[in-house]
Amino acid sequence: MITWNTILEFASKENPAPDTRVIKTDEEWRQQLTEEQFYVTRKHGTERPFTGDYCTGFDPGIYGCICCRTPLFDSSEKFESGTGWPSFTQPLKENVIRYLVDRSFGMTRVETLCNTCDAHLGHVFPDGPKPSGLRYCMNSAALIKLDKL
Repeated sequence: MITWNTILEFASKENPAPDTRVIKTDEEWRQQLTEEQFYVTRKHGTERPFTGDYCTGFDPGIYGCICCRTPLFDSSEKFESGTGWPSFTQPLKENVIRYLVDRSFGMTRVETLCNTCDAHLGHVFPDGPKPSGLRYCMNSAALIKLDKL
């Protein structure tokens, strides 16, 4: 299980290597993504709370990166955080998320990116439910529901 201390160590030192890498130009991403998906994932944007497709659903399955389809989260780790964004307690694997310290907007947070293609996903916080205590606060625009693995 990934812990907050593990995340802080990854964010300050070195993240685990991904299984594979996907690298495209902005133009290639623009051709593949909607305007909102491009803004959120490639320009580190944030969708408005309570507007995303995955904010309230809890159907079984796997959530992947909208850009490269890397499986990121299992719906069994999804919970209602009341924040307006889909929230998860753990990723599928330790090396699917990359963590960066984010000091924007006068705050210090930990940004989450897809470790395969560098898509901005959201942020992770240490205020989630037990046992992990983590809240991966994701943008729906950065996710796609995949078939069950």
